[in-house]
Amino acid sequence: MTEAEALEKKQQQHKASNGNVLPEAPREDMFDHTYKEKEGPKPPSVIVWRNVFLMTLLHIGAAYGICLVPSASTLTLLWSVLCFVLSALGVTAGAHRLWSHRSYKASLPLKIFLGVANSMAFQNDIYEWARDHRVHHKYSETDADPHNAVRGFFFSHIGWLMVRKHPDVLEKGRKLEVHDLLADKVVMFQKKYYKASVLLMCFFVPMIVPWYLWGESLWVAYFVPALLRYTLVLNATWLVNSAAHMWGNRPYDHHINPRENKFVAFSALGEGFHNYHHTFPFDYATSEFGIKWNITTCFIDTMCFLGLAKDRKVSHEVVASRIQRTGDGSPRSG
Repeated sequence: MTEAEALEKKQQQHKASNGNVLPEAPREDMFDHTYKEKEGPKPPSVIVWRNVFLMTLLHIGAAYGICLVPSASTLTLLWSVLCFVLSALGVTAGAHRLWSHRSYKASLPLKIFLGVANSMAFQNDIYEWARDHRVHHKYSETDADPHNAVRGFFFSHIGWLMVRKHPDVLEKGRKLEVHDLLADKVVMFQKKYYKASVLLMCFFVPMIVPWYLWGESLWVAYFVPALLRYTLVLNATWLVNSAAHMWGNRPYDHHINPRENKFVAFSALGEGFHNYHHTFPFDYATSEFGIKWNITTCFIDTMCFLGLAKDRKVSHEVVASRIQRTGDGSPRSG
């Protein structure tokens, strides 16, 4: 059965089993201690040469974009920063904290905004991103983890996108509970029109706005706010999978690899407090200290203040006891 057929089957089962009312889905982002890796030799990695070529070409284009930065106007550079923040929020506040972990509830206008911003980020559609991220949490640093950091920095950063998924990743992804995603009209609409939305939001809009509004050259507008910005957002996200699983302290749980990493927190708008996040994946702030170093948390708090979001989940009551029980004794930096 292909992935498309499996998705269609899940949608049919969802419609047949639950009319118009969707019960609260079980949590699929807590580590599954019952999973055991299969004994024997690991299956060989199958390189996807098309992805290798495209990733190489993308980073060559981004390097050229860096060379063009001095020739870009101040408005173009400010626009590039704005596009970076918007597209990053589509991942951090959208695909990650809202749809993967359901750590808060968003109104329809906010969902639409985050869906559009997510298309600007171009990191797979929300459905696939959230499904794979739940698999990552449930089977973190095992063969069933899509970007298993045990396989090294390069693999967890970008290499996992250059090879076929491990059979266990595919198997666990098919069995995951995703009815909440299937029932979300914004998620399904974005999935249906994903390619067109990416062309529009990730490349056309970032390029055409500076050209049309203040006369930037199309060449610079394409390579700086479009291609370079896109590549920087990708790598900021990938650092959460790689660097934040390798370097930093573990004040909340020293039994797991994810770490507290300030550099990643800064570059990924607050997603670098990874030891806290893997210990308390349902917490909307992904850190103990709220908006400190955490633009995404500030954004969600602002949306709640404006009445566009609500029901933020927190874990303040259990943090102290967890630190005493499993922390490594190091200072908390979130």
